[in-house]
Amino acid sequence: MKKKIISFLKSILVFISRLTIRRFKPAIIVVTGSVGKTSSKEAIWAALKNRFYARKTSANFNNELGVPLSIIGNYSKVSRPVWFFWIKVLSVGFWHLIFESRNSYPRMLVLEYGADKPGDITELMSIAKPHVAVISAIGQLPVHVENYPQGIEQVAREKGKLIFELSVDDYAVLNSDDPIITKLKEKTRAKTVTFGFEKDSDVRISNFKHMIDEGRIDGIAFKMENQGASVPIILKNAFSISHAYAAACAACVGTIFEVNLIESANAFTLNYAPIKGRSVIIEGIKLTQIVDESYNSSPIALEMALKTLKMVSHTRKIAVLGDMMELGDYTVKAHETIGDLVPSCTDILITVGPRARFIAQRAIKKDMDERSVFSFDEAREAGLKLQEVIKKGDLILIKGSRVVGLDKIVEEVRAM
Repeated sequence: MKKKIISFLKSILVFISRLTIRRFKPAIIVVTGSVGKTSSKEAIWAALKNRFYARKTSANFNNELGVPLSIIGNYSKVSRPVWFFWIKVLSVGFWHLIFESRNSYPRMLVLEYGADKPGDITELMSIAKPHVAVISAIGQLPVHVENYPQGIEQVAREKGKLIFELSVDDYAVLNSDDPIITKLKEKTRAKTVTFGFEKDSDVRISNFKHMIDEGRIDGIAFKMENQGASVPIILKNAFSISHAYAAACAACVGTIFEVNLIESANAFTLNYAPIKGRSVIIEGIKLTQIVDESYNSSPIALEMALKTLKMVSHTRKIAVLGDMMELGDYTVKAHETIGDLVPSCTDILITVGPRARFIAQRAIKKDMDERSVFSFDEAREAGLKLQEVIKKGDLILIKGSRVVGLDKIVEEVRAM
């Protein structure tokens, strides 16, 4: 009975969403990828909001229920009582369709599309087909691959659907540093705009570094280049290269809507801030600093975090790494590959969960001092060990899949 109710509700939401788009005709910008979707969505909205009336997907509303909610009324959560919430959503949706003027609706929608399983992108595109499609990153071993029977290639094809069905008048914004995305580029009819560290990127990132103030990381700095112009960016409280990718992605979208590089950069700096759990620098106990990446983890995201950590040389580094989920047959290989990176990136390793033990075992095989490696089954135990080993000035990276619960460790060791 419950499934029938949800199915009926979804069909009504999709119906109202399609009518809403048909009536108000917003420009639709959609972001997908294995990592960086949310940060890219936030960055695009930040770069455009000073010029256009734009709405972004709230929270993680990136599925068949969340996307219609974003289109209909910019909801950020499902409030209680649930039955009253859904009555309100449907009532407001029909009211807007009948009585609201076109000027009252956003000119642009910046939406996020998840692809947890085959068919997700197709279903979401049937609700709202983009004019600008963004693929943030896929990586050699994408997240959710466990849900794809045909493996990595099927994941790439699913995410690629976002650009395969674009027309010649549409735009595909693509990460030029990702080999899988580069292959997908050949299969779209749309105009393409690229971003990344590669020299031939339309918006190129360069000179990435951490800002150090009295021995503490204050944020990141980098440059963006486009058509001979170069703009410096300073972003407080951010740590990873992922934020630079988000900025460059947003600048690409800006060029499509005639927002120049300088205007995009200024708007990004003014309106963008790292989201909790996504490579945010926060103050820790014992005068330490924490890189909070506890929201989620995947091979490409963790690799990016570790490589950014490797850039730091002024202090001792600790990595608290949890299981990466939904990798299926690739689970052992993925964790061992991360283990290969760890010894050159951090001084102390603490792992959480049975899968993450493969990271620890591999790191030791790669000559990391066994006395600096600790493995635990639960976040609580790992948190106690972390409090025991940390010293003044340490930089602590905390990253794992949501179900591992590393956000609890962040709360335990952050300065109050």
